This record gives sequence, structure tokens and C-alpha cells, in this order.
Amino acid sequence: MMESSMEAVVIGNVTLDVLCYPVEDVPRYESITFKHSVVSPGGCGSNVAIGLSALGVATALVGRIGSDASFGLITHTWDRVGLNYRYVQRDPQLQTGVSVGLIDQHHQPRFVHTPGANKLLSVEDLKVTQFAESGTRAIHIAGYFVLPGLLDDRLRISLCEARTLGILTSLDVVRSPNMDNPQFLWPVMPYLDVFLCNAQEAGRLTGEMEHTAAAKKLLSYGPQVVIVKLGEAGCWVESNDISRLVPGISVDVVDTTGAGDAFAAGLIAALLQTSDLISACHAANQAGARIAADFGSISAWLE
Repeated sequence: MMESSMEAVVIGNVTLDVLCYPVEDVPRYESITFKHSVVSPGGCGSNVAIGLSALGVATALVGRIGSDASFGLITHTWDRVGLNYRYVQRDPQLQTGVSVGLIDQHHQPRFVHTPGANKLLSVEDLKVTQFAESGTRAIHIAGYFVLPGLLDDRLRISLCEARTLGILTSLDVVRSPNMDNPQFLWPVMPYLDVFLCNAQEAGRLTGEMEHTAAAKKLLSYGPQVVIVKLGEAGCWVESNDISRLVPGISVDVVDTTGAGDAFAAGLIAALLQTSDLISACHAANQAGARIAADFGSISAWLE
């Protein structure tokens, strides 16, 4: 485990992913078979942190994990990419979160999930001053709506502190029933440099089914930039100065699991090197396409 300085910190969920392909339906009383599977670390937080590490960014992950056998498998992969996980706490009472992904013939996953130790992650784990002293230049919140401990007004205070210290702040949501009552998100928005979501999430949060209208409405809540991920079409960028599509990269899609997390990793890595938002979005599209062209949420990072 690396103990050196860290350019980026990711706070988010950690799971053991079990992905199965193809699975079209799950009958109640019959067994089903599938052709391919992968077991690996997963969760938005872990996925983004692995992606950043693989892209050469010194990265630390803040999260919670259980004391079950998953620990060794997950940390083996983290060690492989050089991820600093000193801020991942191991809970002696709870299991590691588990996500079983059933991926259909159109390469779209459906998840059966248990949060496990992730439910104990809280705003108190976001030690902004300590991270800044270690050289952190970016803090990313991954999987916001599946982390009940971050649905807290104190997150606004932490992000305000980060902005004051000159740290790039970004947040990506993930689909959850909590999205239907986003009361804790709106006060956080003015303290974000970048807000990320996909088109479905943007529509659910704003009630606007057209992603361009949804992006404008999300921008009105105060972030510097809103980026709506559009899959193979690329992404829509909305700010006070920019309102445009950044086209995607054409690849033979194998599995879209984790592509959005890879997009976030590619974006943050690029923004640590350049102030050109559009070129950073091109890098993000490239990272997302890289993951979508392989089976599993992190497989392409390990090749």
C-alpha cells in the first residue's frame, strides 16, 4: 500500500462485483446459465480510484470495507495499480458490499446489491485539511446517492473548505431511490467545480427529459460545470461559457459496467493537467470507451 503524497482523493462506495453475461431474465423456479463472468473490486469509489491510479495519478481512496474474504481479493487489485487505501476502514462487524450484475445481450447491466460496510461511510471521513497537506489537488465524490452518510449538510462545509484551499471538487451521482428526494444535493452544488450525471439521472433529478434542458437546470443550482454523460454519443457540457456536445468514441461495446466511472477518472486526470475543459472531456470519453470495450468495470485498466 502506497504511503506517498496524493494528487487526488476519491470518496465513495466499495463492493465486490460479480458480473454475469448474458442474462436476459431470471425465472422464479428455474436455474439459468450464462457464458461469461468476472469477479473483481467494484463500486463507484473503487472504480474511479483504480482508473485514476492506472492513468498515473497518485490517488487515495476513502471508503469502508468488511472483514470477510473479499478484503484480500480487493486489496490485491488496489496494490496492483498502486492505489493508496490507507483511508479505507475495515469494519469488523459488517460484510463488504456486494453487487451482482446481470448483463443482457445489449451490454446493459442490472444490479442486485447489498451496501454492507458502505453504509458507515460519512462526511467525517472526508479529512480535507489533512488531504490538502498531503498535496491533494482534486477531491471526487463517487456514487453520492448510495452513500447515506454523505447525504448530510456537513458535506457542503467540507466542499467549501476544499474550494477555499484551491482543490478541484467533483461529484457524480448514481441511480438510487434517494434521487427522488435530492434535498441534500442542492446546497452542495455551489461548492462543486464539476457535477456529473448521465442523461437518465439528469432527467430524474430535474424532471427535464431533454438532456440539454436538464443540464441548464442543474447549472442553475450553482456548480461551475455540469457534464451529462451520453454513452456512445459522448457528453454534454454546460457552463456559463460553454454549451455543447463533445462527441464520443466509436468502439465495439462489450459491457457498459463502470464506463461512467472511467469517464470520471479520465476527466479528473485530464483536469489535473489542463484547464481546457473540452480536451478533458475528450480524454474522459476515451477512458469510458476503453472500459466499455472490455468485460468488467475495471478489466481494461489492468491489461
